[in-house]
Amino acid sequence: MRTQIMTGAAGVVIALAVALAPPASAQSTAPGTVTEVVTAPERVRLAAAASAQRITYWSRGPRGPMQSTGMVYLPPGPPPPGGWPVVAYAHGSVGIADQCAFTLQPRDYYLAEVYPQLLRAGFAVVVSDYVGLGTPGTHPYLDGPSQARSVIDGVRAARAVAAELSTRWAVLGQSQGGQSALFAAHLAPTDAPELQLRGAAATGPPSNLELIAPLLGPWVPRLPLRMTTAYFAMIVAGLRATAPELDVDSYLTDAGRAVLDVVESNCVTEADEQVRNVAIGDMLNRPLLDPALIAAVHSMLRIPVEGYSVPLFIGQGVADLEVPAPLSAKLIAELELAGADLRVGVYPGDHLGAARQAFPDALAFLHRVLDQP
Repeated sequence: MRTQIMTGAAGVVIALAVALAPPASAQSTAPGTVTEVVTAPERVRLAAAASAQRITYWSRGPRGPMQSTGMVYLPPGPPPPGGWPVVAYAHGSVGIADQCAFTLQPRDYYLAEVYPQLLRAGFAVVVSDYVGLGTPGTHPYLDGPSQARSVIDGVRAARAVAAELSTRWAVLGQSQGGQSALFAAHLAPTDAPELQLRGAAATGPPSNLELIAPLLGPWVPRLPLRMTTAYFAMIVAGLRATAPELDVDSYLTDAGRAVLDVVESNCVTEADEQVRNVAIGDMLNRPLLDPALIAAVHSMLRIPVEGYSVPLFIGQGVADLEVPAPLSAKLIAELELAGADLRVGVYPGDHLGAARQAFPDALAFLHRVLDQP
């Protein structure tokens, strides 16, 4: 196990605790248990942050304990009474190969704009890579419950290494992370009652995809959307790894298995360049109609529309070709009918453009839910 000694009394205590930890085989796999703390690599540090630590911690995958990595950024100056409120940032699709882990790569928009603005607003920032992304096992892409637990357990882990953090937190997510944010909002009040979840903001959250699964088969042509084949293949690859009893390979053609090989080895942008000309229908040799398979897809993808106890914000771009607006419109209508405390922003941009356009509104939402003790 690597251990890096950090400056300051708190850093020494953390480093010694990690160094003196029992062997991995004897360690607890309880949610949020930290197994490693290191200073963040230079390429992902922030001038606006008083400290930046990269952590490895235990969380929960679809079938049991799995590890995740993450980043913890603290604002400068003394924390307010009760500690820094936490914004857990849930990231969008980067791929499922280990080298795609979000916190390992310098991502200019987040490092130059999103995280600094959150820190200047007086929020600590905790970023989860999600289970299996840069850690053992296959990342279960768009498995909403496991992604949400990665986020929740990331906050638990961050509080274990940074005593300056409050129990008060909110989640902000884009795309895949928007789905994660909504699942976290639904799960966290009962899953982590020791934490005070105050709200969830989601931009471009993929929803209602489970309704499409029974329509898929060899007849599906190329679709006039972005990255559809790569996204579909990542979902299938995660399902194949986490639910072997479904025999996912039996649904795939040789071309389909080749596409899965590509997404398991490349980050999403590079994978899309290689597979975008392959139709989903070319990947399948029969319809996806098995009830057990459909049930597994529903448990992964179906965003709950009832039972929220915290405020929600959803932002959607009308020009989004990755998460089309009609799918989000259905989700928003169902949340409204179920009585959710919901604010909605509609923006002219595409998938990433709308996230940028929505950020001021999302930040105002975070202030509203987190500024009260």
